[in-house]
Amino acid sequence: MVETRGDAAAGGAATPSDVLAVLDAAATVTVLCHVHPDADTIGSGLALGLVLERRGVPVQVSFAEPAALPESMRTLPGTHLLAPPAQVRDGVDVVVTVDCGSAGRLGALADRLAGAGTTVVIDHHRSNTRFGRWNLVDESAESTTAVLARLFDHWGVEIDRDLAHCLYAGLVTDTGSFRWVRPGTHLLAERLLDTGIDGAAIARRLLDTHPFGWLPMLSAVLGSATLVPGAAGGRGLVYAVIRRRDVGDLRSEEIESVVDIVRTTSEAEIAAVLKESVNGTWSVSLRSKSDIDVSAVAARLGGGGHHAAAGYTAETSAETVVADLVDALG
Repeated sequence: MVETRGDAAAGGAATPSDVLAVLDAAATVTVLCHVHPDADTIGSGLALGLVLERRGVPVQVSFAEPAALPESMRTLPGTHLLAPPAQVRDGVDVVVTVDCGSAGRLGALADRLAGAGTTVVIDHHRSNTRFGRWNLVDESAESTTAVLARLFDHWGVEIDRDLAHCLYAGLVTDTGSFRWVRPGTHLLAERLLDTGIDGAAIARRLLDTHPFGWLPMLSAVLGSATLVPGAAGGRGLVYAVIRRRDVGDLRSEEIESVVDIVRTTSEAEIAAVLKESVNGTWSVSLRSKSDIDVSAVAARLGGGGHHAAAGYTAETSAETVVADLVDALG
């Protein structure tokens, strides 16, 4: 069993060297992704899982819900490592979480943290609560897969085509097809593309492929869109509501895609989409265009995320959710 070292306080920051020392000593590892996974958490989890598997370490990768991996991610290398939540081991040397800002984002798998010899958090969210024993959180990174790419370099891992596929999936989605980039983003993308992956095909599958049923759902949902010009100090809020009756058999990625259409409204700095869950709660996605930090807004409402993309969960009525959001925006 891996023992935690005494030279770093619980919940403190970790360096790549700290994390690699923990992983090098591990006999068993579980990698946990967040609920309702996107390509950044899954790409990160599968990439790390593949590296550990190649080093001969028994590893499982999992997420608590939904029951199946979104179809758009099923061609990612390493999906053979995915384990259903009920089959995830209770006690392992190391549990690593990827792209999870808090333990709550693990859903029903959060209890696996307690059974681990030690825990490692790898993330890039500013709102990360540093809930691990070792916390490698790079707020300057474009995606968690970008954090993994740099960790692999420290580890001496060659990023081959399979790893590049996983890492690129997180990079292209978390940068909005490279609309939100930082110095070095395109250099990392070029490096991954140089392995021979088809970047256009990966992006098309993840971002631009929807079933026909997506179109009537958009018609119903966008018809509910409402503009609140005075919100956010007069910079404007536009929001839409997705109710369960609108969803039908559509996949989670179809539902998640709506906010990026709503956010194109020129009269609003902030966009929000309220998504009704089966238990009657609301999952709220927020987007901003420039100067408003929606991660801070989401944090005040119990969530978190990035400067320009964040979210939270609410258990009130849709009308109250909107009123509370307008109040939080000021």
